Amino acid sequence: MLVTALLLATPLATHAEEEAFDPGSMIIGHVTDAHSWHMFDYKSSDGAEHAVAIPLPVILWNDGHLDVFMSSRFHHGHADYKGYRLVGGGAEKEEIVCVDEAGALTGVKPLDLSITKTSAAIMIAVVLLLVIVFIARAGYKKRPNQAPKGLQSLVEMLVVFVRDSIAKPMIGEKRYERYLPYLLTLFFFIFFCNILGLIPFFPAGANITGNIAVTATLAVITFLITNISGNKHYWTDIFNTPGVPAWLKIFPLMPVVELVGVFTKPIVLMIRLFANMTAGHIVILGFIVIIFILSNLFGMAVGGAVSVVSVLFSVFISLLECLVAYIQAFVFTMLTALYIGMAVAEPHHEKVEG
Repeated sequence: MLVTALLLATPLATHAEEEAFDPGSMIIGHVTDAHSWHMFDYKSSDGAEHAVAIPLPVILWNDGHLDVFMSSRFHHGHADYKGYRLVGGGAEKEEIVCVDEAGALTGVKPLDLSITKTSAAIMIAVVLLLVIVFIARAGYKKRPNQAPKGLQSLVEMLVVFVRDSIAKPMIGEKRYERYLPYLLTLFFFIFFCNILGLIPFFPAGANITGNIAVTATLAVITFLITNISGNKHYWTDIFNTPGVPAWLKIFPLMPVVELVGVFTKPIVLMIRLFANMTAGHIVILGFIVIIFILSNLFGMAVGGAVSVVSVLFSVFISLLECLVAYIQAFVFTMLTALYIGMAVAEPHHEKVEG
C-alpha cells in the first residue's frame, strides 16, 4: 500500500543523514517481536531523537518473586529498572536480562511472561474477530430466514466456503461437523491476522503470523487434534503399513519413516505460514529502504527518482500480499482438514463376488 510506504518512510527519514544507518537492522526490527509498540520517531528542536511508542506490561518471574511494570520504565533500552535491562532490538533478539547494582550484566535471565507486541496484537485480533462474528450473529436474529447482507453476507460466504470446500471433501460428510468449529476458528484467525499485518498503523501492523511461536502453537494444536482423533486404521497404517515387504517391517524402516511423517506434517505447516508472511513484509520494507540507501550514497535527487519505482513495487507487493493472506489461511486450514481426514478415515473393503 502507498500508505505503508509513507508511514514507514517517516522513521527512516530521521536516519537519512546518519552514516550508521543499518537497513538490515531496521527491517528485522519491524518484523520481530518487542516489549513496546513502536509508532514513529521524531527529532526535537535541539536535534535529539525521540521515539513514540505504546508501552506494554512487563511481567517477570525471577528468584521466587514476580515483578510487574510497564515497558516505558526502560526508556527504550536507555535505562535499567528494578535490576533489569532491556537489550537487543533491531537485528538482535530483544530480551530482558538481570543487572547488578553497579549496572553490570549478571548473566541471569528472568522468566519473561510479558505481554509483547505480538501478544497484544493477538488479543486485539481476537476481540475484533469476536465483534465481527457477533455482528453477523445479531443480523440473523434481526432478520431470520432472510438473505444476509453487509458484513453478515461476507462471514456467511467464508463459513460456507470452509464447510463445503474444505471440511466436507477432506474429512467426509459423516465426520466433518465434529471438526468444523476448529477449522472455522483456524481459518478466520489466520486470515484476519494476515490482513491486520498489512495495515501499517495501530492497532494493526503487527506481524502476528510471521512469528514462529504463533505458527508453532497452531501447528501443535493441529498435531494434537489429528493424533488424538486417529483411529485404529490410522495407527495400523503407521506401524504395520499394508503392501510393504515383511523385511521392511521387521527391520522397522517403514514404521520409522511413517512415524517421522507424523511429526514433519505440523512442522511443514508451521514453517510455510511463518516464511510466507514474513517474506512479504521483508520485501515491502526492502523496497522502501532502497530509497534511503541510494539517497545517502548518491544524493536526494537519485533517491527521489528511485522512490517512484520503489513505491510502485511496494504497492504491487502489498496487493499481492492481500491474496497471499487468503491463500495461506486456506492452505493451512485445508492441510489441517486433510491430516484430520486421514486420521479418522475408515478402510475401504472391496466386495468380492462369490
